[in-house]
Amino acid sequence: MRCAKALQLTLAVIKPDAVAHPLILETLHQKILENFFIIRKNDLVWRREDSENFYAEHAGCYFYQRLVEFMSSGPMRAYILAREDAITYWRGMMGPTKVFRAHFTSPNTLRGQYGLTDTRNTTHGSDSIESAKKEIAFFFPEFAADEWMEREEPVFRLGLIEYNEQSKVHTLQETR
Repeated sequence: MRCAKALQLTLAVIKPDAVAHPLILETLHQKILENFFIIRKNDLVWRREDSENFYAEHAGCYFYQRLVEFMSSGPMRAYILAREDAITYWRGMMGPTKVFRAHFTSPNTLRGQYGLTDTRNTTHGSDSIESAKKEIAFFFPEFAADEWMEREEPVFRLGLIEYNEQSKVHTLQETR
């Protein structure tokens, strides 16, 4: 995959409802792999405090407690993804947040196929460049996005990378 425009980074999260089903998790990973460069992957479980901190902007909303409880209920998988217009593309793949709407208006999206409820809707994705930077830093504090964009993005854009089956991420090609 070669790209003419600069790559954009986004955060993608596979929520506990999907991670609980290994076949769904693998299917989602394959769909991501078909459409993005996978820069980083992290399987994790949140404590309640992690969930509260990540969703702090929603404190006071009617769905806040339910969301906090759910997101700290089991394992999840976070990715840093790259491609041209990554944020818009990932959000399009996810489909509407409201699962009922996704089932009827966007049945081929991830939420349309695998979403259960508006909370248990399979995936999360950043909604802007600003939120992507903030959310990537939350999930991957060791990742330096600006440094990656400067040093590795041009190489990824040229397609000089390979997929590592063991780590399930794309890496720079080894020079032989």
